[in-house]
Amino acid sequence: MKIKKVLVSQPKPASDKSPYYDIAERYGVKIDFRPFIKVESVSAKEFRQQKVSILDHTAVIFTSRHAIDHFFSLCEELRVTIPDTMKYFCTSEQIALYIQKYVQYRKRKVFFSQTGKFADLMPSIAKHHTEKYLLPMSTVHTDEIKEALDAKNIQHTEAVMYRTVSNDFGADEKFDYDMLLFFSPAGITSLMKNFPNFEQGDISIGCFGPTTAKAVKDAGLRLDLEAPTVEAPSMTAALDKFISERNKE
Repeated sequence: MKIKKVLVSQPKPASDKSPYYDIAERYGVKIDFRPFIKVESVSAKEFRQQKVSILDHTAVIFTSRHAIDHFFSLCEELRVTIPDTMKYFCTSEQIALYIQKYVQYRKRKVFFSQTGKFADLMPSIAKHHTEKYLLPMSTVHTDEIKEALDAKNIQHTEAVMYRTVSNDFGADEKFDYDMLLFFSPAGITSLMKNFPNFEQGDISIGCFGPTTAKAVKDAGLRLDLEAPTVEAPSMTAALDKFISERNKE
């Protein structure tokens, strides 16, 4: 079946130059953006129950922009003033630059991985091994970072600061797509919550990342497109190739 209408389970791109718009124009396909999940801060009361003192730490590890947003919003709610001496270690340059939304960017205070992988941030963390690190995280997380820090005897504290919840569909929202694209297992959970009687039929499902692919299969759904691959390192590259081949048929 030809692809005519695609739902991307992410927020609408901020830039008009997004590759998604190029794909839509190239193949005459309608692409909608509608997150299946949303991220919420834990309350100040919930955070206090963890008995974590933010100011006992001298450095913060950020793995996403969500982590930055919820860290600083929680600090504001708790009336905690972050000292200028605080250091920030980020898993990518994009995340590091995002800190400028809240504090002045100082090169000697902000460190990041060149590859986007936490493993490549570890040398910087190990170099500053005397710091006391705070790791803001979601209610849903793996122990990969904790284990890496423990292996190097890095003093750190994990603190749950935000949670991922289903972004429920309204009764008036149409759900008439030929293809659905997902980027996290939580998106699949939200799909099944919103549409408990969902029957895939001819609807194509694409996903990004191995954990999301596993969630698709565990839900008993057919996975038609998986990214990244060597030929298609991004979701847009994979989607372009998929639509080109499918609509040619």
